[in-house]
Amino acid sequence: MKITRKSSAHWAGTGKDGKGTLTSASTVLNNTQYSFNTRFENGVGTNPEELVAAAHAGCFAMQLAFNIQNAGFAADSLDVQCAVTLEDSGITSSKLTLNASVPGLDKAKFDELVDHAEHNCPISKLLNTSISVEATLA
Repeated sequence: MKITRKSSAHWAGTGKDGKGTLTSASTVLNNTQYSFNTRFENGVGTNPEELVAAAHAGCFAMQLAFNIQNAGFAADSLDVQCAVTLEDSGITSSKLTLNASVPGLDKAKFDELVDHAEHNCPISKLLNTSISVEATLA
């Protein structure tokens, strides 16, 4: 299966003083503002690293849900946080923190399924950086 998703960016002005908007085809992002302030300081709006973190958390959670399903279980909940670090003009790490509730799943199998998701979700494969997962099974 091949799926293509599209988003667009508009920027006006210099890198530091300019402003931009991001729009996704689904319109979840609809002229959502971003700027130097939202990326490097604390302005109102989003930034590329925040969007990558959301994409990685969501992709990992969905991959893990499929892994759990294929193992014959169903998750009550998979709560994933992702922290993407930008330094020296590059993304240097993506740290996923997972709290999961999966009735009947033992820790050894859980760890195996988490490891597979960490290395095989499409966003993990896309990122050329250090990726780590801290996982807890309730």
